[in-house]
Amino acid sequence: MVTLEDVARHAGVSLATASRVLNGSARQVGAGLRAKVEQAAAELGYRTNVAAQTLARGAGNVIGLVVHDLVDPYFAAIADGAVRAAESRGMVVMVGTTHRDPVKEIAYVSTLGAQRARAVILAGSRMDDPSAAGLRTELDRYQAGGGRVAVIGQDLLGTDTVAVANRSGAAALAEALLAMGHREFAVLAGPPRLITAVDRCEGFAGTLPGLSPQIIHGPFDRDGGHAAAASIRQGVTCVFAVNDVMAVGALAAFRERGIRVPEDISLAGFDDIATLRDLVPALTTVRLPLADLGARAVALALGEEEGPSVVHVEGEVVIRESVRSR
Repeated sequence: MVTLEDVARHAGVSLATASRVLNGSARQVGAGLRAKVEQAAAELGYRTNVAAQTLARGAGNVIGLVVHDLVDPYFAAIADGAVRAAESRGMVVMVGTTHRDPVKEIAYVSTLGAQRARAVILAGSRMDDPSAAGLRTELDRYQAGGGRVAVIGQDLLGTDTVAVANRSGAAALAEALLAMGHREFAVLAGPPRLITAVDRCEGFAGTLPGLSPQIIHGPFDRDGGHAAAASIRQGVTCVFAVNDVMAVGALAAFRERGIRVPEDISLAGFDDIATLRDLVPALTTVRLPLADLGARAVALALGEEEGPSVVHVEGEVVIRESVRSR
């Protein structure tokens, strides 16, 4: 791999001079030296280090991305889309994880503001609690200083938002499962105050006229789905987990108990996480364009999107082998 030192040596200039030319330093370099460095870089096939450019220019080319949990493949896919979109614009993404702690989320916004980050993106569901007021105050302070903000989640913070249509996606899934003959449902509903989980649960259950699905709350992760599956009542023919990772936990619990999917019980999730598409049996779900959510948020945060400040993203029902008609 060609290094900056190789370019400096080939051009006959100091490493500092080569860095100023190729990493975007504010310090000026004479036209003659600049031409020599650029020619050397072209001849050697040197690729500019975007991270080094950012350090040289200051934090003005930094976008802060704050997510709940980067280990969760949902957030990993969103982060990948955001990073690719930022890199295509010559920018760098700094990622922070909160593990759903609202105090950490506020602290990240404050720190990114102090570091003069150009924009902040917050990815993840809001909680139905008063913590949003403190976050909104911090975001207002950051924006008053010239920063820009975009949110992936609910339109509750007075910022540009990429909003997922969770209710309508879950409702469409319920309609598809009803059409396949299912009438006895259980919903692995996640935390009772997590707005994304509530919207998906209510969107699904509200589309089952005259039916009373079993609602089981628990953590919004694989272990939550695994634990909730143990409480499913007799007679249920189809289980809806409000995200795919919960569905994976439920599938593991069923296998441990000798319950076959879909022969004995059908199972569906929500998100269509790419890393889970090789699951056996393949998971019926609601597909979201996760990487595109991150890319759209970058465009919003940089003021590139025209039209409304809230971009609504619909999901698509995907029926796979984990569901069988009754």
